[in-house]
Amino acid sequence: MEMVIIILAIIAIVVSFVAGKAVQTKTFERNINAAHDSAEGIINEANKKAQNTVKEASLAAQEEAHKYRSDVETELKQRRSEIQKQENRLAQREETLDNKDSAYQKRESSLNRKEQKLNREQQNLSKQQDSVNALIQERQEEIQRVAALSQEEARDLLLQETSEKLASERAKMVKQSYLQAQEEANDNAKNLIVQAIQQSSADVVSETTVSVVALPNEDMKGRIIGREGRNIRTFETLTGIDLIIDDTPEAVVLSGFDPIRREVAKLALEKLIKDGRIHPARIEEMVEKSKKELDQRIQEIGEETLFELGIHSMSPELTKHVGMLNFKIGHGQNLLAHSIEVAKLTGAFAAELGEDVTLAKRAGLLHDIGKSVTNGTEGSSVELGVDLVKKYHESSIVIDAIEAYHAGHEPEFIISELVSVAEKITFSRPGEHSESLESYVHRLDSLEKISDSFEDVEKSYAIQAGREIRVIAKPGMISDTEAIVLARKIKKKIEADMKYPGHIKVTVIREKRSVEYAK
Repeated sequence: MEMVIIILAIIAIVVSFVAGKAVQTKTFERNINAAHDSAEGIINEANKKAQNTVKEASLAAQEEAHKYRSDVETELKQRRSEIQKQENRLAQREETLDNKDSAYQKRESSLNRKEQKLNREQQNLSKQQDSVNALIQERQEEIQRVAALSQEEARDLLLQETSEKLASERAKMVKQSYLQAQEEANDNAKNLIVQAIQQSSADVVSETTVSVVALPNEDMKGRIIGREGRNIRTFETLTGIDLIIDDTPEAVVLSGFDPIRREVAKLALEKLIKDGRIHPARIEEMVEKSKKELDQRIQEIGEETLFELGIHSMSPELTKHVGMLNFKIGHGQNLLAHSIEVAKLTGAFAAELGEDVTLAKRAGLLHDIGKSVTNGTEGSSVELGVDLVKKYHESSIVIDAIEAYHAGHEPEFIISELVSVAEKITFSRPGEHSESLESYVHRLDSLEKISDSFEDVEKSYAIQAGREIRVIAKPGMISDTEAIVLARKIKKKIEADMKYPGHIKVTVIREKRSVEYAK
């Protein structure tokens, strides 16, 4: 039984093995078939890709071949074009060479003809020269025979006669040329002066000796006069200017020959009127303040003048003297306006003659600078001007232009001559001179100089149109009694040194002040 079971088990195992083998065989076959199908698919796909690759490679090769063919054709076209251009240039050059060759041939034939003509003319000249030499020889022999002179003696005689004839002709030509040059020079000089005057076009401004100050109301006149006239007396003593209060509505008049003092007085009075507080101490304060402001204004006027004329690099001190000319009078005219006019004329002359225009304007502006020096300095305006410009290291041309006013001084530079010409032109213009005002100012200036010549005098002012000289004495040097003696001395010196109509009142003022500050 067990044996049967074992056999059955073996049989079952064999049957299972056989069945499994059969199943495995079928599975293997199926796998083989599937692999075969897959391989065919891969092969087909590979064939398709290979065909596509072949097609793409073929198209790329065709495109490359087409592109290469296009490039080759383009290059061939360019080369053909270059070759054609070269052929054209060669053809043109060949044509040009042919033309030049033809021209050279024509020129050569022309030169040959001219050479033949010159040869013929030269032969004719040689024959004529021989004939002339023969005639000259015959004439010389005839002259020697007739005059019994040698050849050298005859030649000297002929040269002498010829020289005398030529000298006469030369003298006539020189005289004619001189007259013509002189006439042209006069015309050119007139045109030059006219052009310079037209370019300057300066106005003539006459100076006066009065200034008018407007008042806000009539009551201000009484405040200016002050109690018993103390304000007006203090004002006139400090400024040296007459303060005239009359019936003129809402205005007072400042009278004085010195423009600087008059300007100080005007500024001070305007400040007092604006401030409203008018008393001696306030007047003194405003006068001092106005003097400082005027100094600054003078410097600004000098700088503005230099800027207007295009002059630079002048020392500040000399610039201030230029500004002071605005407050000086010469021949009845403002000296700064006169100097500016001379500077412009000199610059115009220099421009026409090719000289240094800036230096010419500088010399013209400074030609009267000596008149800006403060009164009381010894020496003429020319000497003072020369000393002033030398002090501030001006050029020798400027110094020479100022010295040209000295009698007998010969200018060394052409610019100095131009300054003198410009000065004469400005003096000759109508309305330029005002001798009455000039003499009036000179008389008042002389009156102050006589008073200032005394050692005991600190400052003096000519007021009331020269009818009074007000003298400020040095209080530490004289007493009240000696002030009377000083007034008499000044009076006698005025009578001895001056000629004047009427009377001149001499007023000596002595004031002693003691000032201390409480701290």
